[in-house]
Amino acid sequence: MTSTVPALGTRTAEGSALQAVLLDMDGTLVDTEGFWWDVEVEVFAGLGHTLDDTWRHVVVGGPMTRSAGFLIEATGADITLAELTVLLNQGFEDRIDRALPLMPGAARLLAELSEYEIPTALVSASHRRIIDRVLSSLGRHHFALSVAGDEVPRTKPHPDPYLTAAAGLGVDPARCAVVEDTATGVASAEAAGCHVVVVPSVAPVAPAARRTVVTSLEDVDLAFLRGLITL
Repeated sequence: MTSTVPALGTRTAEGSALQAVLLDMDGTLVDTEGFWWDVEVEVFAGLGHTLDDTWRHVVVGGPMTRSAGFLIEATGADITLAELTVLLNQGFEDRIDRALPLMPGAARLLAELSEYEIPTALVSASHRRIIDRVLSSLGRHHFALSVAGDEVPRTKPHPDPYLTAAAGLGVDPARCAVVEDTATGVASAEAAGCHVVVVPSVAPVAPAARRTVVTSLEDVDLAFLRGLITL
């Protein structure tokens, strides 16, 4: 976990119970979920295997150990998990070095959260080396801290990443709004006790208690997030 700016001195609306906003990265702020699948297809093609497109819904949003492990088992490819992880990370880095498209509404939301000094964390299942590259494009100043998947004992769908972020900000998880795009990330945030806003990317996610589903990040602003936390 890395921290960049203090989380104190926040200006919040009178009566608002919102203490912090915790944001997923791939598919939520940056349009990169497709990048991962493209890299996986490319790497396995080099190993002599064709990936079934239906597997995309299995591997989306999860930690690399889970998705890579599944693909090795499903294809029978002659490669270790450690070797595959290196190839996937390198392929992904090559793609984001060429282009890093933001999701619609991402830049506006980050600017608004910064303007009102809302403690904000980036919480991703991606490794630190990937997060740091993305942060350079998103703007590190937007985030009080970031949590990578290889920095916690258990990554998504376990609650550890969001509990770590809340603890790092010194806030109550129940008073945090999380923005996610996959069922795996939603499970992690809900297990941590957070209220979740879902902007589904690859696969649909149904509404539920303490879970609000929207069609685009353009539907999400600070007033919307404050309205979710009613403690």
